Amino acid sequence: MHATSPVGAKTFALFCLASFLLSLSYGSTFLLSLLIHSRGGNEHDAGSVIATAMLSTFVAVLLSGHLADALGAARAIASTGVLLVLACLGFALAPGFGQGLMLFGLSLGLGWGVFYTLGPIIVTLLVEPCQRARYFALLSGSMLSGIGFGPLLGRAAIALDLPLTTAFYIAGLASLAGVVMFWRMGILLKGHANVPASRISWFASRRVLSSKAAFAILMVGLGGCVFGGLSSFQTSYAAAHGLDYSLFFAGFLTAAITSRLLIAGFVVKRDAYQAACVLSGIMLGAIALFAFGVSGNLSYLLAAAILGVGYGLTYSVINGLVANEAPSGTTSQALLLFSMAYFVGVFGFPWLAGKIIVDYGLWTMMLSILVIAALNWAIATVRLIGRSVWAHKTDTGELIPFVDIKARSPNEGGPIQGKDINHMETPS
Repeated sequence: MHATSPVGAKTFALFCLASFLLSLSYGSTFLLSLLIHSRGGNEHDAGSVIATAMLSTFVAVLLSGHLADALGAARAIASTGVLLVLACLGFALAPGFGQGLMLFGLSLGLGWGVFYTLGPIIVTLLVEPCQRARYFALLSGSMLSGIGFGPLLGRAAIALDLPLTTAFYIAGLASLAGVVMFWRMGILLKGHANVPASRISWFASRRVLSSKAAFAILMVGLGGCVFGGLSSFQTSYAAAHGLDYSLFFAGFLTAAITSRLLIAGFVVKRDAYQAACVLSGIMLGAIALFAFGVSGNLSYLLAAAILGVGYGLTYSVINGLVANEAPSGTTSQALLLFSMAYFVGVFGFPWLAGKIIVDYGLWTMMLSILVIAALNWAIATVRLIGRSVWAHKTDTGELIPFVDIKARSPNEGGPIQGKDINHMETPS
């Protein structure tokens, strides 16, 4: 790996390793349903704990810029990363499954929200603009690796006849190591100016949500519902079908990382509307397979891999769309709303999904996720058809391009196709 900035490849490798270690904390939350079941709770209890993280991520997103200004991006992540350590240890040590776990859910949301928001900023400090597309993919792969590896720790603990809480202890220790690395990175990055943090306002939000960018924001929220609902209760799904849940996370993780690192560069050069329609259709097909076609380990693994490709690439596509379709001067605010909609999906929907499982059964929950995925695909399809009709009427046929990360200025404030873009792709 060759970094073009003066900081060097070793520092970027340290950054990726620290990101992987911190991401284990979020990945461990996919074991909460199994943990709470062992304590006499149910999926609704698990969903309630996960949903509390949604509230604190909003606070984290809004405060992350101020923290970065005060401490620097790396040390802001390190300071709030301690909350991720606390969350993991709290999940393991807190008795029962009530309000105590919800408190640690809030802790998780604060730590993860700041890391998710500020992590990409560090890439802009380490890597020159012409190399950012590649290094954002490396960051995304590092985070996804940690997220996917978290549940596998639980499977390994069970296989070794260790308590499930062992996985949370390991994730907590790994996150602590990540905190130390980010703190030391603050010293290495001292003297590098921070990228100006985005600020959000009510007026800018209204402008964004009344523009075409609102569709991409809605789509990322719906996609987050699909990912959050399936991942948070995958242990319940696997148990109901007599399967090994580690196959889901292994298949999803491998496909998502491979597609982002090897295929994303090709996909982002295609027409965004067409790509969004095709990829959301692939994601819908994966959910249909989970609902109707999984009959054994092979079909289970296949469904997970298809979901990894569809979900992993769709996020990158609509991330570019929201940046290009935001009204002039509001791109950074649009991308903050994009991140917040994602958090609503991945942390908020599990509360509803858990309640559906308890009251109506797992099958009904799967159907609800299928409906959400179908709505997501319908939005992409209607937009593609509508654009084609409009292009035919105007006889222009102009296509919506992607944001070219490589064209951004070193301070992320340079003009891109007539817009002031203060953003980089946020990994998910």
